[in-house]
Amino acid sequence: MGRSLSDLFVFVGKRLLQLIPVLLGVIVLTFIVSHLDLSASTLCHEWYFHAGANTLSNCEAKYGLPLPTQFWNYLTSLVHGNWGAAVSGASVGAEIDVRLPATIELVLASLFLMIVIGIPLGVVAAQYSGRFGDHIVRVFYLSGWATPTYLGAVLVAIFVGPWLGLPTSGEYSTVIVPFPQYTHMSVVDAILALNFPYTVDAIDHLILPASVLAFINMGIATRMTRASMLEVLPLDYVRSARMKGLGEFWVLYKHALRNALITTTTVLGLTAGGLLAGTVVIEEVFDWPGIGQYAYTVIGGGGSSPNFDGAIAVVVIFAIAVVVANLAADILYGLLDPRVDWR
Repeated sequence: MGRSLSDLFVFVGKRLLQLIPVLLGVIVLTFIVSHLDLSASTLCHEWYFHAGANTLSNCEAKYGLPLPTQFWNYLTSLVHGNWGAAVSGASVGAEIDVRLPATIELVLASLFLMIVIGIPLGVVAAQYSGRFGDHIVRVFYLSGWATPTYLGAVLVAIFVGPWLGLPTSGEYSTVIVPFPQYTHMSVVDAILALNFPYTVDAIDHLILPASVLAFINMGIATRMTRASMLEVLPLDYVRSARMKGLGEFWVLYKHALRNALITTTTVLGLTAGGLLAGTVVIEEVFDWPGIGQYAYTVIGGGGSSPNFDGAIAVVVIFAIAVVVANLAADILYGLLDPRVDWR
């Protein structure tokens, strides 16, 4: 079935419209859960017992109580681009603008490692299915799945980092960076500044957190690629390629892997959004200044007080990331499989 560019725009438009009820549902559920114990008796406890009952109405007005009024005020502010106030005194929106790009950089680096390492390992596992090579690959990705995120990150930061001579905290080796941070992505900004030493330094700082995040989730790409390849390898067109005398490398990676990637691409799209959840622990351990570290702070990590506006903003950002990742996966799925109808 033929497809045009207009069909793609219609498909993307429909998916973006589906984002609206999803985000609204996320905002409502998160707001209710985070404010279940925020009644007038809790927020106005000090006012009520120290200033007298007459000031209770003033306290309710200050915090926008009762709960439906509080939610309406928050939703109205959100529509106008006001995410609320952060613990540091700055706006939540300002914190997200600075921290989200750093997390996107970390997730993209991890996804890159999952693709360039996990997919070839899946091909190897399928090629040697049931044999020694397959077992070695299985042990590798099962080790990642079985490793708790916090334990893996701590062990890498304590032992692997010093052993390899790689930094284990921050984006750069210095706090003061001699060039502007346009994108707030350390590697990208260093490249834009044409500063080669800082580019190498930024990549060095990115290697360990990205590797830990990729290793823990590597099994998804590897296992799906292996399963898809096992379905494709017995097909006639793969056998015909072998009969024509093509080398095994070209048979596997040019002919078989193209169709096998259809399923893997969809799963990786789901994984890309889910990787954000893993950044909470990774960024805290490696002191990576992203939204994951910010999420740890706003929920009360390190003994700080919870910040509900920040927590809701983080959850909404995570929800948007999952929807956008799924949209990208659907588009790639259609590009790889011409049978998919975008209309």
